[in-house]
Amino acid sequence: MLFDFDKLPARERYKLAVSCVVPRPIAWVVSQDAAGIVNAAPYSFFNVFSEDPLVLAIGCGPGKPEGKDTLRNIKALGQFVVCMVPESAAEQMNATAVDFDSSVDELAEAGLTALPSTKVKPPRIGESPVAMECETFQLIEIGPHTLVLGKVLAMHIHDDCVMDAEKNYVDTVKLGLVGRMHGRGWYARTTDRFDMPRMTVDEWAAKKAKAAE
Repeated sequence: MLFDFDKLPARERYKLAVSCVVPRPIAWVVSQDAAGIVNAAPYSFFNVFSEDPLVLAIGCGPGKPEGKDTLRNIKALGQFVVCMVPESAAEQMNATAVDFDSSVDELAEAGLTALPSTKVKPPRIGESPVAMECETFQLIEIGPHTLVLGKVLAMHIHDDCVMDAEKNYVDTVKLGLVGRMHGRGWYARTTDRFDMPRMTVDEWAAKKAKAAE
């Protein structure tokens, strides 16, 4: 079935996209305002797009009439921390998605631990197995949304999830991360997976030849 986006309102295009582009990684974005009030909000319009420099992208919607706290804080400070969400903290992640007043510290409200960062002012979340300290790389306006590109300055990974620090090997499975699925409340675990190594040209040719026998 064809869905012509020229004929669909934004809300209907959104419904189609979030139902099909799955699973999406979830990032807690921790920011703070000029007064030092911390804000934490989960985003599934998020991913990594470059390794040199390492750049993350977050899609921030318009939110409140005065704009989302996250975006406003990022514009003011130019710094934020991206924390990945483990299944063990899924309920707390859901709590931080509540539309609290700007004066509310979502970390405290959800019972999450704020730990000091090393290169930026906003704290990181202790319950997150991976936290990336970022500075603003670029802000791109896309209609009512803003694409926030953040350059990663430092990364914290829980010790028990690092297999070999010298080789930068991470036990990805042990991170226990969750992803966003469709609808208002569906999520996915990263424990159900399969291994399929990439092939060389020669390996692909051999596979085709064997299939043709």
